[in-house]
Amino acid sequence: MALAACSTSVAGTASLGTGVPTAGTSASASGSAPAGSGAPSTATGTAVVPAGLERFYEQDLDWGSCASLAVSDETKFYRAPSLQCADLTVPLSYDDPDGQTITLKVLRKPATDQANRIGSVVVNPGGPGASGVEIAGVYGSYGLAKDINAQLDFVGFDPRGVGASTPEIRCQTDAERDATRATTVRTRTPDEVQAADALTQQFAQGCAALSGPADGIDGAAFLGSVGTANVAKDMDVLRAALGDRQLTYIGWSYGTSIGTEYARQFPENVRAMILDGAVDPNEDPAASAVGQSEGFQQAFDDFAASCVEQGQCPLGQDADGATAAYQALVRPLLDKPLPLADGRVLTFSDATTGTFSALYSEAGWPTLTKALTALAAGDGTELMASADSYLGRDAQGHYNNLQDAFVAIGCIDGSRTVDPAQAQQIAEKVAAAAPFLASGDPPVAVKDACDYWAAPPVPLQPVASVPGLPQVLVISTTHDPATPYQAGVNLASTLDARLLTVDGTNHTAYLGTGNDCADQIGNDYLLNLTLPADDATC
Repeated sequence: MALAACSTSVAGTASLGTGVPTAGTSASASGSAPAGSGAPSTATGTAVVPAGLERFYEQDLDWGSCASLAVSDETKFYRAPSLQCADLTVPLSYDDPDGQTITLKVLRKPATDQANRIGSVVVNPGGPGASGVEIAGVYGSYGLAKDINAQLDFVGFDPRGVGASTPEIRCQTDAERDATRATTVRTRTPDEVQAADALTQQFAQGCAALSGPADGIDGAAFLGSVGTANVAKDMDVLRAALGDRQLTYIGWSYGTSIGTEYARQFPENVRAMILDGAVDPNEDPAASAVGQSEGFQQAFDDFAASCVEQGQCPLGQDADGATAAYQALVRPLLDKPLPLADGRVLTFSDATTGTFSALYSEAGWPTLTKALTALAAGDGTELMASADSYLGRDAQGHYNNLQDAFVAIGCIDGSRTVDPAQAQQIAEKVAAAAPFLASGDPPVAVKDACDYWAAPPVPLQPVASVPGLPQVLVISTTHDPATPYQAGVNLASTLDARLLTVDGTNHTAYLGTGNDCADQIGNDYLLNLTLPADDATC
């Protein structure tokens, strides 16, 4: 199961091939006060309850079947009788806990060894915008985390606005998203740049119109509430509702940002925390965007070298020429998108999206080789399928809201680049860092969706240290394309965490990638609180 890009984008740059206007710059920690700021008022059998939030912290979850979430063949795993679902109520605004409320969907797979049950482990797969309910459902129904699920309930939740939570963040209808993907954005002339800006503005306006009003909540107010600082508060409410005195947590990719922010706000409420594929809370957003582009170029180069070594590679027999060979395959799509059997067309944007989607893991390389071979023969079906998977389009043509939430959360979390000269420099650096994705058009700082956003940002602040936090585990992979290795090194230093280095070209390492070494170390830590040795490597 592929994890969503933990992409830090900056105003004036395009997210890697999504065909959707990008979110603003993001860091990873908030300067806002903890939930219910002010003196804590109530101590329960679990933990201290922030003042004014008692009714949320003390709510009982009404667990039932998850079958209603099984709306397609891709989601039939929700029918597994071992899975339980419930709704968690949280305030729309923690500054007004007596005001409107919203609902978060929660899923759990109860521990199989109840006699030795420790508590719960809460998971988030990243994005921002990926569904915690979905990943917990997949892992739970197929037994992919059976070792820790023996003693820990395996729990996922959909953050506010994401997945099955309500209201949902939604910026386009399915038909509008298909139309956007079929539109080729160019930057060769002022008129083309203006057209790109207009498309971005239309997208942003759609977010405010479609996110909240159907549920009786103002769109701008709801969009202003979806930042990571509030998600961390929500997760503490969830911890209490689960009956856990302290939180045990696994965050992958952007999920590490949620974990870092939770640790900053509630350090004494942490029991154990694995942060895998880390976002550095102190990295300059522009440097982060360039670093991610460099990471995908490295992953492409690693793929190309393997492809050439295997023989009959669609990129030729010289790995050094792979970028040029790839561009020769995809750049003609700028002027002439490739018709597909379902009536859609494969654009340059969708071709590059399908490509970098497969670069998240070495396991995707054979599929990418097959898809590029087919493209060279005039068939774009498999590359389009890869892009559909990344962009959340199912076989019925319905999109999940991951990409919409990705933009919305980034626009709230991030400070916004406003200097046109700086934005142009960033656009040029990002393009230069990943030449295999370059269209050949001049890199131009087109408008960002956040420039038209209905709600002001609540920028996340850097994290200097987290007093009171127990030592947690950070996992970082040497050739991780989406969250470069050094970000994990930096986060471990900031949190005074133990660092596990994993050699490979994969986005994240713990659970689901087949790395037995990382799995064993992570399992031992979550179950027994045993950390690996300093400088441990898998």
